[in-house]
Amino acid sequence: MNIEKTFIADLVVLNPSIYNDERGYFFEAYNQSKFNKNGIEYQFIQDNQSFSKRGVIRGLHLQINPFAQAKLVRVLEGEILDVAVDLRKNSPTYGKHFSVVLSSENKKQLMVPHGFAHGFSVLSETASVLYKVDQIYHKESERGIRYDDPILAIDWQINPEEVIVSEKDLILPSLNEVNWSFE
Repeated sequence: MNIEKTFIADLVVLNPSIYNDERGYFFEAYNQSKFNKNGIEYQFIQDNQSFSKRGVIRGLHLQINPFAQAKLVRVLEGEILDVAVDLRKNSPTYGKHFSVVLSSENKKQLMVPHGFAHGFSVLSETASVLYKVDQIYHKESERGIRYDDPILAIDWQINPEEVIVSEKDLILPSLNEVNWSFE
């Protein structure tokens, strides 16, 4: 497994070693010992899976402390643009975002640590996304930022007329309206 650092501290892209032969392929999607040896020390307790069609944007979602979630995101079918926004107040990259295409073909994963908002857009006709989390869902701790926040100016790689967003995500505040942060 190759761990690719991004310009945002603690946010990494994981590129698995894939073994192909006449039967198909094999790769290790998760190995806690290898993660720990590389400084990724989360105890994942739950797997979540979503299925979405082209144009869907989910996010930008997070949970505040003490229920903040780290997420290990991968795509089982299709292709997404995965986005993480640094919301750690003391970080030099506060308010910056990173995006990467994750697909069933490239098998990349994004490790999103505590202190980040997370979202994705579906670039293929459909996509199945699986992500591990290290904390339970806690409704009262749930927060988010609008996907089209002008401060973040995220290019979701979707034509505006194709965008499908939940009612819940449409009422999220912009970055400059949030009154919570991660230290």
